[in-house]
Amino acid sequence: MKKVIAENISAAILAGGENKRFDGVIKSNIIIGGSSIINRIINAISDIFSEIIIVTNTPDEFHICSNCRVVGDQYKKVGPLGGIHSAIKASTKKSVFVFAGDMPFVDKEIIMSQIEYFSSCNSEVLIPSVRGLDEPLHAIYSKSIYSKLDEYLASSTKLAIKDFLRIVKVSYMRLEDSEKTKRAFTNVNTQAGAEEASWQNKNGFL
Repeated sequence: MKKVIAENISAAILAGGENKRFDGVIKSNIIIGGSSIINRIINAISDIFSEIIIVTNTPDEFHICSNCRVVGDQYKKVGPLGGIHSAIKASTKKSVFVFAGDMPFVDKEIIMSQIEYFSSCNSEVLIPSVRGLDEPLHAIYSKSIYSKLDEYLASSTKLAIKDFLRIVKVSYMRLEDSEKTKRAFTNVNTQAGAEEASWQNKNGFL
């Protein structure tokens, strides 16, 4: 793919979470195909974004990611919304493309198609939808929502991303139900899932 820099958009990888299903092991550091998930994401997006932010409350786990900024959560134990808040606050760009830290097969073409769509949709947030499922952790958030999100986290007990999205302007991008999108939105949520992703990668399926 032609080298493209998203000048007005940062990338942020949410590498937090309690990871109870992995006995406390940080999911972003699980090895798939000889490389950690977070390194796979960074390698996939480094020629798109000039600023990459890692959001984590265990910064020592990511000291080798020297070309990335590492920031912690201001609001702790509030789930992914806290990570999105930290990413937006840390970004020096107009918007942030937020990635879950457990997605080993992110796809450049899908990322670029979201960026192009966002540039023309006149919304504060762009959420892709695959097979009828929304993907708010592979989405673009404008810094214009920061004050609303900060106030929301300070006062609300409803911490699901979908609840917050009701108070901002959101566009939804419907993606084709294909093997390509299935690969791109694969999450490693369990040890069995990590083993399956490694097997698929080794055998050329992913």
